[in-house]
Parts: sequence; C-alpha cells; structure tokens
Amino acid sequence: MSSLACVGNDKTMNINPLILTNIQSSLYFKNTLVEITSYGDIIDEIYNRVSHLEPWEKGTRHQGGQTGMCGGVRGVGSGGIISSSFCLLYKLHTMRLGGRQLHGLITHRDSPYIRAMGFMYLRFTQLKTLWGWFEPFLNDHQPIDVKAGGGHVISIGEMLRLWLTKLDWFETIFPRIPVPVHKEIDAKLRELGPYKSPVEEKGRERSYSPSPSPPPRRRRHHRRETSYERRLRKEHERMRRRRR
Repeated sequence: MSSLACVGNDKTMNINPLILTNIQSSLYFKNTLVEITSYGDIIDEIYNRVSHLEPWEKGTRHQGGQTGMCGGVRGVGSGGIISSSFCLLYKLHTMRLGGRQLHGLITHRDSPYIRAMGFMYLRFTQLKTLWGWFEPFLNDHQPIDVKAGGGHVISIGEMLRLWLTKLDWFETIFPRIPVPVHKEIDAKLRELGPYKSPVEEKGRERSYSPSPSPPPRRRRHHRRETSYERRLRKEHERMRRRRR
C-alpha cells in the first residue's frame, strides 16, 4: 500500500519546532510508541490515550524547562508536558499511512478521537487535497471535546470548518494552505452554506416541508388462495356450467 506524501516538510510533518522537540524527547514517544508497529495497535492506543486535541497537557504550557529528576518525565521541556494526542499524531506520520488507512481512521465508529486524529493528520500533511477529504464531513454532528481538561465540545463538522479557515489551534498553528487552494475552499464553503446544528436542520425541514398528502385509500389485502379454496372454486364453476 503506497503512503500519502506529505506536502511541505516531510521530516517535521509541518509541526511547530517546539512541539516537535518535545514529542521526540518524550519517554512516551521514545519508549512506548516505538514499540507500536501495526495499524490496529495504533488505533487501540488512540482509543485508550487520547481525550483532547491540544498540543499540551492541561496546566503545563507555561512551565520552564526542567532538569534532574523531572527531565525524565514524559514531555517536560521548555514548552510543558506534550500531549498524548500530538505524540500519536507524529507517530502516525512515522508509520507512513496510505489513503485506505486514513479513510479508516476518519470513518471509525469507536471514538470521535480516532476520527479526529485522522483529520488532524490530513490537516498537517495533505494541504492540497483537504477539501476532498473534509467535504463529506462538514455537516457531521458527532460531538467531541477538544480541550485539555474538558469544557469545549464542538461537532466534527464545526471542527473541520475551523481547520479549513483558521490557522490557530489552541497554542499552536496549522501549516498554511496554498493560496489558490485556500481561495477555492472559501468559494466552496460559501456555496455549501453555514453549518447547521441538528436542531436547526429539523426546524428547517419543518419550515420548508410541503403540505402533507392525503392518506392513500386502504387497499384490500390479497392473500394467496389455498388449494382447498381453489378446488372448491373450480367445483362451483363446473356446477354453474352444468346448470346452463
């Protein structure tokens, strides 16, 4: 299976240098994720470890670099404690996923975080073909809490629209989409219209639904004729013919 080439810096996956340094120096990435080599196992790890989509764990972003005993703590560096989600994001990149595997991630039914990791991988690496990947899911209503520690629940569709139009994502930035591609995406988003919540969609259906049609006339239920009834009917027909 051929892997999808990264658009931009293949070595860094277009990830912020500070974040990448913390990923590569974390014991979680070096000792745990290095042992994972199969697609199924990495999905299990995402399912078990990812609970938000921020690059840093809650409350660690502004702590300075630490040495000594703290130097061995997962991801403790000049940025803070790197999140499992971003460690796994870069691990996906080292596994050189193909298109079929990525499609399996973004359509996975077990967890919205498995889907989100696939979408984030695409946002960092497939800058020229994002619309084709994202468009079928821009009105996806599945909720996901993206904030470390919880408290910021949005839908998959809302999240993807943000990723197509904004560079900032918590305390990092996405790579820039090429200008011609970005203009095309903007035009297609305007044509598609704003995101509609499930409540708004139901209200719209009620507002614009045509008047209900009159109920159809009841039809007689036709059951199959039994062999006894068939013989009886034929006998009646013979008797009628004799009378004539």
